[in-house]
Formats: sequence, structure tokens, C-alpha cells
Amino acid sequence: MKKMTEQEALAKLMTICSQSEHCSGEMVEKMRKWELEETAQARIMEQLVKGKFVDDERFTRAFAKDKLRYNKWGRRKIEQALWLKHIPNDISQRVLDELGIGGGDSRSDDDSEYVQILRELLRNKARSVKAKNTYERNGKLIKFALGRGFSMDVIMKVIEESDEYDFAEDED
Repeated sequence: MKKMTEQEALAKLMTICSQSEHCSGEMVEKMRKWELEETAQARIMEQLVKGKFVDDERFTRAFAKDKLRYNKWGRRKIEQALWLKHIPNDISQRVLDELGIGGGDSRSDDDSEYVQILRELLRNKARSVKAKNTYERNGKLIKFALGRGFSMDVIMKVIEESDEYDFAEDED
């Protein structure tokens, strides 16, 4: 791979950032791969932030909304993904709380988009779960929802409030 100059890297990163939302961690990783000096990386990042090409809070907000709505991820899984992208914890916690994604929600939990998404996920999953009784079915639903990153308290609340997930013997 040909080594890039600082100006070439800046131009390429500006193009990348203008096409889609990216975080500072992703930009630093790209510059590392291009073998740019750390001082050059710092200057480029300063320009990207000053020019509003990179904004970790804006990225976090868009990332969290997309992962919740389209991938149906829970708070824990979103937090982990943000941590892997080197988003500072204070930014991720504040944004997730503002968006009402599991905890810190000023709106009623029953009406939040977060709980509605979990309800729909569990409703769909319950149709395909094979279980001998309610206990076994609920265990499978809980395991599924935990894997999606939802917290146990929200999962239990949704399962307990709904009789749709109760075991009903299939007529063969």
C-alpha cells in the first residue's frame, strides 16, 4: 500500500465522512492503516471535527437509532458496539438516555419505542419457539432477548404483562 500524505488523507477522510456518518475512532483507525504519523493524525482529526465532518455525539445518536429500529438491538448490545468504536462512555450513556433506550427514559416505559420493539420481537419469536410448557418457552424467550442486548428487568416486564407468550398446547 502506497503511503499517503497528510493532505491526501484529509481529502479522502472528508469524502468518506461526507457520504455517511462516521466516528473519530473509525477515522483514527483508517489513518493508522495508512501509516500516518500521530501528529498528522491529530491535525487531521482537529480539522475533521472543526469542519463538522466528524461528531461522535451525532454519530452515536444515528448509530443507536439505527441499531434499535432496524437491527432490533437492546441497550447492552448497542453500548458494547459503541465501546468497540471507542465512543466515550459519557457520550454513549447520555445519548442512550436521551433517546429512551432502556433506562433513563422520561416517557412511560409502556409507550417507549424500546419496549414496543422488544414486545414485537418476543411476539414473533414466541410463534417459532418449541417448548413443553410456559416455563420452558419463557426461558427460551428470555435467552433470545438477552442475546439481543435487552436487560432482564425490561424482558421480565414485557413477558409478565403479556399473555400471548403463555403456553398453549398445539393441537396435532
